Amino acid sequence: MKTPASWSSKIGFILSAAGSAIGLGAIWKFPYTAGTNGGAVFFLLFLLFTILIAMPVQLAEFYIGRKSGKNAIDSFKTLAPGTLWPWIGRLGVFACFILLSFYSVVGGWVLNYVVHAFTGAIHTGADFKELFNATIASPWGSIAYQGLFMLMTIWVVKSGISDGIEKANRYLMPALFILFLLLAIRSLTLPNAMAGVTFLLKPDLSEVTSQTMLTALGQAFFALSIGVSTMITYAAYLDREHDLFRSGNSIMWMNLLVSLLAGLVIFPAVFAFGFQPSEGPGLIFVVLPAVFMHMPFGTLLFAVFMLLVVFATLTSAFSMLETVIAAIIREDESKRTSRTWVIGIAIFIVGIPSALSFGVLSDMTFFGKTLFDLWDFMITALIMPFSALAVSIFVGWVQQRATVLEHMREGSDVPQAIILLWLNTLRWLAPLAILLVFANTLGWI
Repeated sequence: MKTPASWSSKIGFILSAAGSAIGLGAIWKFPYTAGTNGGAVFFLLFLLFTILIAMPVQLAEFYIGRKSGKNAIDSFKTLAPGTLWPWIGRLGVFACFILLSFYSVVGGWVLNYVVHAFTGAIHTGADFKELFNATIASPWGSIAYQGLFMLMTIWVVKSGISDGIEKANRYLMPALFILFLLLAIRSLTLPNAMAGVTFLLKPDLSEVTSQTMLTALGQAFFALSIGVSTMITYAAYLDREHDLFRSGNSIMWMNLLVSLLAGLVIFPAVFAFGFQPSEGPGLIFVVLPAVFMHMPFGTLLFAVFMLLVVFATLTSAFSMLETVIAAIIREDESKRTSRTWVIGIAIFIVGIPSALSFGVLSDMTFFGKTLFDLWDFMITALIMPFSALAVSIFVGWVQQRATVLEHMREGSDVPQAIILLWLNTLRWLAPLAILLVFANTLGWI
């Protein structure tokens, strides 16, 4: 019998894990990163690195979670008692807490833009750069929308796995795919849209550089949500009949599909109306409103697009908060509601300085970075690759090889040769690739 602390179905887990991975990384970060790194070449490298390196690490996190059946911290205590490995779990929980504190700020911006679209602030002739700067600089507006985003996240997570997270993702993820598909079709019918398709899908291999390769590798890690223990937490609620390989494969391709659809929504429209694909992080908030204003029913279509971003941002937020809550309640579901409110409010409070980093606290810097940028660098550039490296070493080398192979065969009809290939990739290729990303991030190469 399934309980509120377990997945009620295989598809529920797949949709929720995919929702965790498909967030701002696929819809916001992928398009602007591809736009500034050669388009199709970047997408090709991102595709290869996701399949060959990021997915094996994600499967390793699945192993840790399902094998132990515990939260991110206790899973390492169960699999490696009396060692320092639980600190990797603690690092993941800490990362989720901090990550959600500033991720909710961006989620608040997205919610604010939905309101902008429906209240007339998004219109032909508007100065979208000025609107974006005013939106992120407004102290009360930033805090209010950040709080609303956290309230929505808390409301879902407090209801548990099957009644909260899984139920929400059953509606949000299909809606996201359907709306994205409709927007992509509309974008592809614009004049000169094929120039955008060519930019995204016709690689010029002469543009491959070491920097492009390393950026694509980092995006692959970010896109599958590895290195912050969310996949460990979600996999802990799985039974032994669940096929980890097929689930991992489904989650990976869903993520790649959304990244592709994001590119097919954005780049054809950008080229159709004479904008530059290399606009950077402001692509969604500054360039896209101007693009949509060139379309019939542009304001409505832009509102739909931002609703998509809200859906994707929320599904990732659920997994971050759940990772922290699971580690605190330690399987005592009677504590879930109260602890979710307490922790959610604490994350909101910690995130307030990040929300103010673009306005009243913009002059407060640490190592030349605002608090928002400092947290972002610490999580995505330091903790995520370090934790991913630790997971690959833990499963690939610390755990008994026979134990790992036996567990990964449970519930799976994947050929033994594929499982062996996965383990060898985890042991050799993944650590080397992660070390390269880590070194590049720190400026060592």
